[in-house]
Amino acid sequence: MTKIKTPTNVNIKNLRILLVEDHPLFSDALAMTMSEIFDNPHIQTASNLSRSLPYLTTPPDIVVLDLNLPDVDGIEGLVKIKKLTPHSKIVVVSSISDNRVTSHVLRSGACGFVPKDSARKELIRAFQSIADGNIYTPEDYVTPQDDQFDHEDQEILKKLKSLTPQQMTILTLICRGKLNKQIAFDLSIAETTVKAHLTAIMRKLGVRNRVQAALLANQISFATLTEKETAQESNDYRDFKTS
Repeated sequence: MTKIKTPTNVNIKNLRILLVEDHPLFSDALAMTMSEIFDNPHIQTASNLSRSLPYLTTPPDIVVLDLNLPDVDGIEGLVKIKKLTPHSKIVVVSSISDNRVTSHVLRSGACGFVPKDSARKELIRAFQSIADGNIYTPEDYVTPQDDQFDHEDQEILKKLKSLTPQQMTILTLICRGKLNKQIAFDLSIAETTVKAHLTAIMRKLGVRNRVQAALLANQISFATLTEKETAQESNDYRDFKTS
């Protein structure tokens, strides 16, 4: 198989790829395909966002990210990784696929969006395009006109991007209904620190309380943009291998 052209900002001898995917079979298939595409890549895997964070201390060249992970849902994970490692190329691979989701992903800083039910050769083509410096989208994607993209969603995205990684984490826990004391315990920080972050979060989002903050965050969550698909990951893996 011909190796793809590597992006100019990536060192081919030390190519680092991080796969953030919670389904082992699909993660294994991704790793196998990445090994076929690139020359001797260093591949690391994480089953959720929290476990991926240590790997971001040395920024990966490429991050392949599932939108719906056990500890984060929707855009929050993408925004947090982009903030932690702004120069990494992020490719979203997800079973959630429609025009609006793709638009949100790209506007949030991803270099491409690949549906999970894509054939393996399509994933290879996606990375070829990204390696050439392009933004990859599915063939049926239609680029929206500016007036077609909801202005309110753009404003919410802008506000979410202004949050620090720690504030994004706290907002995610707030969306799950956790109290300050529980958040402090989960993150091993003082409750007063949580309160200080919450005050900053509300100020940046332009809301007056934690309930409004959660509602605003959930408004942009991909779980509310489209119904989650229930396709079996084993079928994704089978198609990935045999296509």
